[in-house]
Parts: sequence; structure tokens; C-alpha cells
Amino acid sequence: MVILAGILLGAVWGGFYARRKGGSGPDMAQYAGVWGIIGGLLFTFLAVGLDRFI
Repeated sequence: MVILAGILLGAVWGGFYARRKGGSGPDMAQYAGVWGIIGGLLFTFLAVGLDRFI
């Protein structure tokens, strides 16, 4: 569940970032996809780390 939240937060962040830089629709979709993957990876490492320490 935490990983899905990371994907969603990353995608939202990427979409806003592309819009702020003046990107078109495909640009926003690409940024959202890339940042969604990055967010998912980061939250995966966070979830594994928390699971090992708790």
C-alpha cells in the first residue's frame, strides 16, 4: 500500500513539475510516468527498510 502511495505521489509531482515548466500534455504524461517510477522505487526501499528495522 505504501508503494502505491509512492507511485501516486511521484506521478502527481511529475505532472505538476512539467506543467510548471510549460510542458504540453505528452510532456506531463512522460514526467508523471517517470516520477511515478522513481517514487515507487523510493517508497519500495523505504518499506523494505522499515520492515527490517521493525
